[in-house]
Amino acid sequence: MFSRNLKLCFFMFFTLTVQLTFGQTKYLIIHKPDGHTFGFGVSEIDSITFEADVVTDYNGNVYSTVAIGTQVWMAENLKVTHYLNGDAIPNFTYATEWYNLTTGAYCNYDNDANNATTYGSLYNWHAVNDSRDIAPEGWHVPSDAEWQTLVDYLGGSSVAGGKLKETGTTHWNSPNTGATNESGFSALPGGYRNYDGTYGYMGYDAYFWSSTEHDNDHAWFRTLGGSYSDIYRYYGNNECGFSVRCLRD
Repeated sequence: MFSRNLKLCFFMFFTLTVQLTFGQTKYLIIHKPDGHTFGFGVSEIDSITFEADVVTDYNGNVYSTVAIGTQVWMAENLKVTHYLNGDAIPNFTYATEWYNLTTGAYCNYDNDANNATTYGSLYNWHAVNDSRDIAPEGWHVPSDAEWQTLVDYLGGSSVAGGKLKETGTTHWNSPNTGATNESGFSALPGGYRNYDGTYGYMGYDAYFWSSTEHDNDHAWFRTLGGSYSDIYRYYGNNECGFSVRCLRD
């Protein structure tokens, strides 16, 4: 399907621990990001590990997150429409507008805003690479090396795709081979927008940009498919529209 030279293309974090005191009473100790702690008594609990971790983008969209190894990832695709400084990211719906863009832009698959609700938006790499930042404060678009850290932690490219994909066929077309979502990443098949402005493969494939440039015209990305459990690494045209997952700094 691909060649190596691809021509398509409120944050809250609490860690809770249990400390045994007198009798059968244990105290739930909550460690806050500012270094303060508070606690309250609980009973008949041997141990608790709980992470309530969400992140909010510039537009107020709230995303669940997941810790995978040493990394904390968004568990949903980005759908922000403004850079972090408040500047709007242009939304180009016509293929003739999207074609050969050299500046940042986003779109929704088939120009349908309802698709963004489930699958997030699609961004060209110029938006990913813009110094105004599309990621929420304290987060960033992962580099190619950071993607590889995730893949290695999940056992390598031949099995990591299945561990990243949402299970079932509600969003992925059958057979959704090897999907276990044991990572909690919940990858969805948001499809892509080609450099020429056409759309394809929603329900079949997921494409995620990295922040790493390959050359002046291409950047690295990862892709998952419904018919295999692998995750593949390719480089695509900067004008392609792919999904974005953010990683905590």
